[in-house]
Amino acid sequence: MDFPIIHTNFWDAVIAIPLIIVITQLLKIMLKPPKKYIPFIAVFLGLSISIFISHRDNLVAGVFMGWFYGYAAIGSYASSKTAFLSFRGERMENR
Repeated sequence: MDFPIIHTNFWDAVIAIPLIIVITQLLKIMLKPPKKYIPFIAVFLGLSISIFISHRDNLVAGVFMGWFYGYAAIGSYASSKTAFLSFRGERMENR
């Protein structure tokens, strides 16, 4: 079995991951799904963008990169939120 050659570029990640974060946040505001489904929504959006837009010609590459897009969006949002809350908490303690 040969591994697929996956061609991705910098713009896939720069556009796809922030787009997934924005769409996920909009869906959270509009539809108010339970919090336990938010990561599933992000991964589903990542898979959709990757399979249908970025890697249309190769399903294996689309699925592989879609997981990365979705989980990168989840991790980016979680780390940004944690850093923001930590910074805000430290600033409030110093006053």
